[in-house]
Amino acid sequence: MKVLNLEKPIIAMIHVDALPGTPKYGSNIKSIINKAKSEAVLYKDAGIDVLMIENMHDVPYLNRTAGPEITAIMSILLYEVKNISGLPSGIQILAGANKQALGAALAAGADFIRAEGFVYAHVADEGFFNSDAGEILRYRKQIGAGHISIFTDIKKKHSSHSITDDTDIADTAKAAEYFLSDGVIITGSATGKEPSLEEIRRVKESITIPVLAGSGITIDNVQDYNQYCDSLIIGSYFKTEGKWYNPVEIKRVKEFVKKVK
Repeated sequence: MKVLNLEKPIIAMIHVDALPGTPKYGSNIKSIINKAKSEAVLYKDAGIDVLMIENMHDVPYLNRTAGPEITAIMSILLYEVKNISGLPSGIQILAGANKQALGAALAAGADFIRAEGFVYAHVADEGFFNSDAGEILRYRKQIGAGHISIFTDIKKKHSSHSITDDTDIADTAKAAEYFLSDGVIITGSATGKEPSLEEIRRVKESITIPVLAGSGITIDNVQDYNQYCDSLIIGSYFKTEGKWYNPVEIKRVKEFVKKVK
């Protein structure tokens, strides 16, 4: 099954520096843009298929929202990344700021967003997340963004799912498909933690929309996941020492791409 009209694309993460108004912001907007563009070029030259930007340095995150300054700069960053790379590109705005992400994607001419809290409810470190499938899909229709795919996390990392403990992940995936998700993302328990292969296999057998692995994929386990997943989202492994907050290590990226392709 294809994702963004590509067969098993590798999606590389660009974790943009802390943005204005957040506690760790200490740079300037121009340097943030230049760094994101530089990483986009590195990834393209290494053979990456798709890029995604995320405001992961903006801790602590707000629950289900982001300030207008965040949406504005993320729109610019996404536009610059897509423009300089020419690759399909997407965005996630933490935490669960799905409408802001969709607005930014439309403004930037991007291709997809990653949305959390699409179906069912969970408790994350930002607090309680209710589902927003109905709201986000109506918003997509209202702003004329039907061409932008919405890939949705289910049983997402960094979250407690005790309130839906009696709902199997395959059933959750079926609900996401029924609620018109364009693809589901399966993660481990935290950033850099690999998902359960058994869960991915069961989800793949339960739905017809794409299944993406969203954390913990490395050069050592990639072949195990590639047999079930329609796409792989890679962040931590492409960074020095496999830490998401470190610089991109081009050697790691090239070796990974060579092994997969």
